[in-house]
Amino acid sequence: MNTQALAEIARAMVAPKKGILAADESSGTANKRLASIGVEQTDENRRLYRELFLSADGMEESLSGVILYDETVHQNANSGTSFVELLKQKGVLPGIKVDAGAQDMAGFPGEKITEGLDGLRERLTNYYRLGCRFAKWRAVITIGDNLPTETCIHSNAHALARYAALCQEAGIVPMVEPEVMIDGPHTLEKSEEVTTATLKALFAELAAQRVSMQGLILKSSMVISGKECPTQASPEQVAEATLRCFKNSLPAELGGIVFLSGGQEAVQATRNLDAINKLAQSRGDIPWQLTFSYARALQGPALDVWKGDEANMPAAREVFLKRLKCNSAAREGQYGPELEA
Repeated sequence: MNTQALAEIARAMVAPKKGILAADESSGTANKRLASIGVEQTDENRRLYRELFLSADGMEESLSGVILYDETVHQNANSGTSFVELLKQKGVLPGIKVDAGAQDMAGFPGEKITEGLDGLRERLTNYYRLGCRFAKWRAVITIGDNLPTETCIHSNAHALARYAALCQEAGIVPMVEPEVMIDGPHTLEKSEEVTTATLKALFAELAAQRVSMQGLILKSSMVISGKECPTQASPEQVAEATLRCFKNSLPAELGGIVFLSGGQEAVQATRNLDAINKLAQSRGDIPWQLTFSYARALQGPALDVWKGDEANMPAAREVFLKRLKCNSAAREGQYGPELEA
């Protein structure tokens, strides 16, 4: 394991003014996205869905990396160039989702455990050969009545740590994603409590598995009110709670932090990212780079314009690039409503 090389990749992933596009939806999830805009769910239409974003001129100005799905790694752009090679030509790091999805956790109703460790060492070796330089593994933590359980948190933390160790062995930077779900009526305070407990458990397991912190990226939920909570936290409250949680949970040497949008509306995710970075800059004691790794919050508005029609591709890409520009500004704490005009 070359820890210096891993640290250099991690730093590049959280470069100034840049974030990471999460384009790693499974074929089933991609089909749902296509169905939502009235497009037939075929291999070719999924490829065109990726083409919309990955071949957009100028996307590299705001993106340091893109997380891909296995199907996309093996597909080509309209130009005939593989999507992996296309990203490399743009100076964008190709990444890969390697987990096998969250499944029902036996004996723990309402909770999930992520699978995919079997055969992972060999798969990582192959993805490295194909050009991927970082990977992602997502765990699901649900807030509810008597949830999450300590067993669920620790089981997922252990799996994330084992995955991360295997990634670094293969020369791939692991992105660990313990997503605390936004669904439910829970308060901001409950979100902070659960997110703090989850991150503490995760980083204890990562240390136990001898994972290099400098060559590691955390993909984190923001500390935010549940969608059905009658009192919704302001961006400033989200920023305060999120940074307090991080200061109480994370090692200073961590390679960087990227946020998932986690079901937030596109503009909401941008405003919250901006508030977090504004507060981090004003405090001066936050040691990590804080940027975005959004999926729907970047892609959703463009898909609504595209609707599977090639004639709509230029307009859809304009919408995509606008969302990138807004989030690039928010990553620097320089977002304002004028950017939405």
